[in-house]
Amino acid sequence: MEEQLVRLLTETQSAQEGPRKNAERQLKQQYGNPDFPLGLTTIGAHSDVPVNIRQASLLYLKTFVQACWSPQFDEYNGQLYADDGRKAQIRRSLLDLALSGRDERKVKSAASLVVSKIATADFPDEWPDLLPTVLNVVATGSDAQLHGALKVLGELVDDCFNETQFFDVARDLVKAVYTIAVNESRKPTLRALAVSVFRSCFDTLEMVMEDHKAAVKGFAEETLGGWIPFFISSLTAPLPPAPSDEDEGNETGSFELYRGSVALKLQVVKVLMRIRSLFPSTLSPHSQALFSATWQELSTLQAQYRQMYIDDDRQGRLEDADGLPYTLDFLVLEELDFMQACLRAPPVRKELEQQLQNQGDVANSWVTEVMKIAVAYGHITTEEEGLWDIDVNVFLSEETNVTANYTPRTACGDLVIKLGEWLNAATVEGLLAYTRTLYAENAGWKAKESALYLLNQLLGDFQDVEKQIGEESANGYVDFIQHAVQEEAVFLRARGYLVAGSLTRTSGDALQPVAATFMEASLQAINNDSSEIVKVSCIRALQYYLASLPPAVTHSKQAAIISALSNFLNTQDLSDLADSDDLLITIIETLRDAILLDTSTCLHGGGVDLLFTVASRGATNFQIALLVTETFEEIASTISATGHEQYAQLAAKVLPSLMGAFDVATLTEENALANLAAELLSVLAANGSTPMPPGFVSTVMPRLNRLLLGSQDDELLKSVTAAVKHMISHDPEQVFNFQDPAGKGGLEIVLIIIDRLLNPSVDDNAAAEVGGLAAEVVEKAGSERLGPYLMQLLRAVAARLATATQAAFIQSLILVFARLSLVSPQDVVSFLAEVRIAGQSGLQVVVGKWLENSINFAGYDDIRQNVIALTKLYELHDPRLAEIQVKGDLIVPKSDRIMTRSRARQQPDQYTSTSAHLKIIKVLVDELLSASGGRPMDPLHAADLDDDLEEDGDWEDDENDFLDLGAGMTKSQLMAYGAEDSASAMRGRDDETQAYLLNFFREQAQKPGFAEVFNSLTQEEQEKLRSMSEA
Repeated sequence: MEEQLVRLLTETQSAQEGPRKNAERQLKQQYGNPDFPLGLTTIGAHSDVPVNIRQASLLYLKTFVQACWSPQFDEYNGQLYADDGRKAQIRRSLLDLALSGRDERKVKSAASLVVSKIATADFPDEWPDLLPTVLNVVATGSDAQLHGALKVLGELVDDCFNETQFFDVARDLVKAVYTIAVNESRKPTLRALAVSVFRSCFDTLEMVMEDHKAAVKGFAEETLGGWIPFFISSLTAPLPPAPSDEDEGNETGSFELYRGSVALKLQVVKVLMRIRSLFPSTLSPHSQALFSATWQELSTLQAQYRQMYIDDDRQGRLEDADGLPYTLDFLVLEELDFMQACLRAPPVRKELEQQLQNQGDVANSWVTEVMKIAVAYGHITTEEEGLWDIDVNVFLSEETNVTANYTPRTACGDLVIKLGEWLNAATVEGLLAYTRTLYAENAGWKAKESALYLLNQLLGDFQDVEKQIGEESANGYVDFIQHAVQEEAVFLRARGYLVAGSLTRTSGDALQPVAATFMEASLQAINNDSSEIVKVSCIRALQYYLASLPPAVTHSKQAAIISALSNFLNTQDLSDLADSDDLLITIIETLRDAILLDTSTCLHGGGVDLLFTVASRGATNFQIALLVTETFEEIASTISATGHEQYAQLAAKVLPSLMGAFDVATLTEENALANLAAELLSVLAANGSTPMPPGFVSTVMPRLNRLLLGSQDDELLKSVTAAVKHMISHDPEQVFNFQDPAGKGGLEIVLIIIDRLLNPSVDDNAAAEVGGLAAEVVEKAGSERLGPYLMQLLRAVAARLATATQAAFIQSLILVFARLSLVSPQDVVSFLAEVRIAGQSGLQVVVGKWLENSINFAGYDDIRQNVIALTKLYELHDPRLAEIQVKGDLIVPKSDRIMTRSRARQQPDQYTSTSAHLKIIKVLVDELLSASGGRPMDPLHAADLDDDLEEDGDWEDDENDFLDLGAGMTKSQLMAYGAEDSASAMRGRDDETQAYLLNFFREQAQKPGFAEVFNSLTQEEQEKLRSMSEA
């Protein structure tokens, strides 16, 4: 059987899909064969079989175990492997393989993985000797055996132990890995693996901490007493000499020793960061010693780091087969982050503040020493230099912090930012002092660039929190900037321009005498500098000047800026721009800021043309499309506000480009370009004059009609529908008087469009704007023009509402009836009462959906119209409405069990039933609270405020609640989202709607019968109404 399995496993790795799929199918068919798992185990242990096949056999065995070994696995397929004798044999063989003395890491790692999977089901009942066997090998085994034992232990800790099992074995397990970690006669790589296993224990502790906080904390304090001296000694131990290029990659000798030593230090720092996140108060008393050790280590490693990554181009960011990082750049990165964390520890802060006070002069203080470290590791590496030279987009993504690439350079920026948050003035002064030293010593360009880069990062943070740099410090950097922009080194020159802009933006009026000169220099560099890196840096720097300099300075430069951007774009290869999103975003942001200085220049200048040119190259990028749309919205709204004639000029200027974009998109099948053109046309129509410019509708309607009747693209249909809706809103006569070549009138065309969009075959999202379009048609055309089509239209809207599920679509359809109810509520009720939809009364369908979804409405105007419409319906006191039963309040199940997705499916939410009349009042009470701005704050924003109030919170244990600092959201935040009042948590105050509702409720309170309605409300709703009425 083994020969057959080897053949099938070999075929599963074939590049040809047919044989590979066939082999995979045959392997699955073997699941019912009792010898199958034993055969896979035998192959895994057979030294004559190629390693890749042995590894594959063990990975297939893992899949089999999950499917057939025990019903407790999620992947269990119902076909239980119940042969206890063979199971025992498999367990024994796998453990022997994992703990064997042969150094076959891939095979042993795969065996360890299967052992842990089986142990999840069988330990300790069916496999009581597993852990004693593994711990015995840890204590007495050879290096090869120890490696396997540690891999098994790591897998068991990660995947196998539940909280009871973990606490039963934790002390023995931790003691065993501690013995290895401190044993200097063992290989450093094995010691690093032991520390990694210890770190994994904290993941288990974290899971049980909320329920067993005292026990977990006691165990941690007891355990860490022995480990912390080891951590400190590991950090202070010197690294062996770095291997030469020739030795690098060899598995023996100096490279193995160096790699293992780096990996050990790295795991020590990682476990310290983990301890700090869970048990900060336990670590806090040792924070000074740890900070000193880390500082000393970073100071010592500077020369080695520089030689490997700044002067040379050694490979970084490498991990070994066990997933242990082992290159120096990873170690430096972790230590910089840990140093930053230690700066927030109260004992460290107290000591450093005292030192700073005693020293008096910042220039000769520890602050400047920290800057030396930050500048040393903030150098541009040889690798980065090469990448940025090749692709300016990589440079920009690093510069704008949109990259996921976290390097020692970015960590140094974070370190200086955190220091600046604590010691604002001292940080700026210390960095300035060290920058002066660098220039006095005529340091290399990379050191100068690094110092200016750190200043840039610090100034960016100042801008985010609305701080300013002092006038003296700002002026202190002027000479350095002027030197930098004249340097030959491209990246130093680029940095000079960027810092000049940042400094101008964050120094108030301090640099006003030179700021205009700096801005002019950036403008000239865009046109004349030989480096593209410098040019794009200047384009970005212009944003800072435009945001901070007075209009008297910037307005006169608007045309020159737009011209410079246009010239720069003309030098670019158009075929490359499609892959240059970061560059296009930078250009658009600067162009936007320039255009918005005075949007009226768009009527005659080239601003809008350039905006559309950039848009056509980056339409597929969501951020670019959004930036273009927002910029054009600002242009259209400001120009429209100046008058009908100006709007007509804008329309005449942009319509040919937009119509051309539709035609190009049709020819090239570029959906993104058509979508963006439709969105821009919708924006143009939304800001239209009343009436619209002559010929506007006849220019756009043929293309819009074709798209609306033929397109399947959701976003395109939404934007085009909105454009037609806005045209009818601003100039219904021009739309209705339009005729296509076949003689169809505008109203007929729009009704055909609505009919298509209301068809259930059109997706809810695609039809999201059809309700608004239908409402405009009903309102503007009226019953006289629509005739019998009015009832057909309303019937179609009601029928589609019955099947609609998407919130925005439901809202748009309901608003058709809401807007009619503002004028003729009785007619709406009578019409719906006569309509039958799927065997139900139209009144039941529409009002039920209406009241169920009202609380989720978005947009102030829509909410206000809906509120007024509901009050009009209520005031009818129509018995037909009172008879309708709709969803009332949520019935909260009395259970403390966590509601999983599967349980939620089995137990869907249940609601009480209530009359439509009462439900209207319930909705209006809720809307009254929303309009007052009285809803609770968004949970995440509340959490952010809490974070701002906590200065040293991450070095103090929270005695009241457990906070998982690694999680994106805490439990309380998640629960807050589920609270009754969270549906509109972000809705702001609306005085007009609030005043209307308060007046409505005061009037109703005077009427007979309302007391009975009030008493039918819940206690909470009554309190809401009382509190708002008394306010």
